[in-house]
Amino acid sequence: MAYARIAITLPKSVLAAADRRAKQLDRSRSRVIVDALRAYLTGPSAVRESPQPAYGSDAVGVARREQLERDLARSPAERLRVAEATSRLAQSRRRRRGAVQQIIGFDSYEDFYEWKRANRG
Repeated sequence: MAYARIAITLPKSVLAAADRRAKQLDRSRSRVIVDALRAYLTGPSAVRESPQPAYGSDAVGVARREQLERDLARSPAERLRVAEATSRLAQSRRRRRGAVQQIIGFDSYEDFYEWKRANRG
């Protein structure tokens, strides 16, 4: 489907209501406005859902959301314990595969130089 970008001016209260509705539906503001325009222009029966699922509503998104909810239900100490166990598991898997590759970013050349000096050897 082809798209066109437009600029419109709305009362602040209408925009706030559209944003609240978008958040409730877990959709973008644009999608909510497009659905409203379709309903207004052609009647409520013509508004159809997109064949693509909303972000996070597919099976992987649902599983990720459920995992996040389980993790957030844990105490901070328990989350730390699980994170440390996961880190140990990842380190043990890396040792089996051989050399570890990593990408490191630095804010300045001086930071890189200090890191290089500290990690020679």
